[in-house]
Amino acid sequence: MRPESLVEDHTIYACVMGSRAFGLATEGSDTDRRGVFLAPTPLFWRFEKPPTHVEGPAEEQFSWELERFCGLALRANPNILECLYSPLVEYADATGRELLSLREAFLSRRTHETFTRYALGQRRKLDADVRTHGAPRWKHAMHLLRLLTSARDLLRTGTLTVDAGDHREPLLAVKRGEVPWPEVEARMARLEREAAEAVHRSPLPAEPDRRRVEDFLVRTRRASALRPS
Repeated sequence: MRPESLVEDHTIYACVMGSRAFGLATEGSDTDRRGVFLAPTPLFWRFEKPPTHVEGPAEEQFSWELERFCGLALRANPNILECLYSPLVEYADATGRELLSLREAFLSRRTHETFTRYALGQRRKLDADVRTHGAPRWKHAMHLLRLLTSARDLLRTGTLTVDAGDHREPLLAVKRGEVPWPEVEARMARLEREAAEAVHRSPLPAEPDRRRVEDFLVRTRRASALRPS
């Protein structure tokens, strides 16, 4: 089976991510599509296994096989978790809707570590841009501020919010380079500090509900195995 066919014929969930999902789209913004496909169980009985992810077939489209997606989500991968909370869902079949109903099972206080680690990597890139070019890539700075805000609020409330909401205009001002870099740095430091304070009294559990997610995966694989070819 061609990898593209897995996306075309076996997608269970598809959404829009990036600036459009974040409420930060402007004229000319790309439409980034993300999805989850369920590879038919009999494909795993062969020596050559189905791919864990597929890029395409459309431009700006990327999909994960269900097991890979769940594994990354259980490890609190920021990009994966945000896919589950996209406000722009384009498709979800019965299995996809059950996946969405499980999204709180993936959340835990682990998000502080993973979001912070991801943010640190992005911050190093921004600092390198400042040293090399005298200014950061303002679009990347905007998205890092949004991510840090989302992480802090998740730890405070137990709910992951993807859309920037009332933060849209201040964030777009950063993207346009209208906010001095030292002020942006100060905002980032404050958000990191507030997230570190929130983790200790967060309503999130210490660990995700791995058993609940695994039960869903096993049932889904079994149903696929029993389905006529």
